Amino acid sequence: MTSYSLTRREVSVRLVSLLSIFSFAGKAKAMTGSVFSEGDEISHNCECIHQEVVIKARPARVYQALTNATHFAKITEFSTPGAGASTTISPEAGGTFSLFGGVILGRHIELVPNERLVQAWREKSWAQGVYSVARFQLTDQGSSTKLVFDHTGFPQGAAGHLAPGWWSHYWEPLQKYLA
Repeated sequence: MTSYSLTRREVSVRLVSLLSIFSFAGKAKAMTGSVFSEGDEISHNCECIHQEVVIKARPARVYQALTNATHFAKITEFSTPGAGASTTISPEAGGTFSLFGGVILGRHIELVPNERLVQAWREKSWAQGVYSVARFQLTDQGSSTKLVFDHTGFPQGAAGHLAPGWWSHYWEPLQKYLA
């Protein structure tokens, strides 16, 4: 058996290709108005999550909390008190992360300090090789930060548990931690 590993650049290129496909599918639906046409190989009913939250902290603090293992581990204490879940987060684009004791895994696609974080993100229970794209956009609002979050490309039917999970495991604990 041979081992195959992707370079950071190859991972980024493949994920950008996937994003293009998702964008095209949305445009195709808007043009045709149909959910799925006979002979059409494009699904027009993908689930996506869009959430916006204002956090009472500057973008630099929010960004650091999301990208620094020590800070993120403290955030997990607010979502699952006493859990002590292990957290590892690479500080560089292309680097990996493991959150909530390995339940969430992924790789940073793009890191723009204090402004944007884009991740190839997956739950450990998903089929091998299945990754979604999680995008965190931070906008300075004086003493607060507006965080606009978009999550796409996850398995059909997963939105029902993912959407509330972002609130209970990320946004609410993040607000408490940074208060």
